[in-house]
Amino acid sequence: MPENRIDIGPSPAGRGFRLEAAQWLPRPRVQVFAFFSDAFQLQTLTPPHLHFLVVTPPPIVLCGGALIDYQLRLYGWPLRWQSRIDAWEPPRRFIDVQTRGPYRRWHHEHLLEEADGGTLCRDIVDYDVPGGGVIHRLFVRPDLLKIFAFRQRKLSELCDATSGPLAPIGHQAR
Repeated sequence: MPENRIDIGPSPAGRGFRLEAAQWLPRPRVQVFAFFSDAFQLQTLTPPHLHFLVVTPPPIVLCGGALIDYQLRLYGWPLRWQSRIDAWEPPRRFIDVQTRGPYRRWHHEHLLEEADGGTLCRDIVDYDVPGGGVIHRLFVRPDLLKIFAFRQRKLSELCDATSGPLAPIGHQAR
């Protein structure tokens, strides 16, 4: 079983940065993909201090071209974010890109692979930030490391909490 990891470095494209994360979950890939197919699960996987909320009303049918609106607070500042699903290939992968939000560029590929009787979840995020390297080093990089570490802890907790489908206890879409 692979170790959980989160790495951030320069983007291979030569501009911006790349975050790569990997986590093995003891669940079948189809179950894990079903969990990520519910856009409201992102609220569960985001640290509470960000006050992250999906504002698109339910039901949200995720598919290529779907738009999802969010709001959050970053360092006390309210922010709006919109993402578009650019690729939707159940149960293997999907890609979301920021169409409006705090990043100059945000391209997030989610890959799910069957591995060791469970699912290896991989995230590849290519992004760029206003202010470049200084803002990235002081604020964005540390924040993203914390956000993805929280996400990995929460996913592990959810898998340990129930032997049924991967779903947070008490989850309710708005």
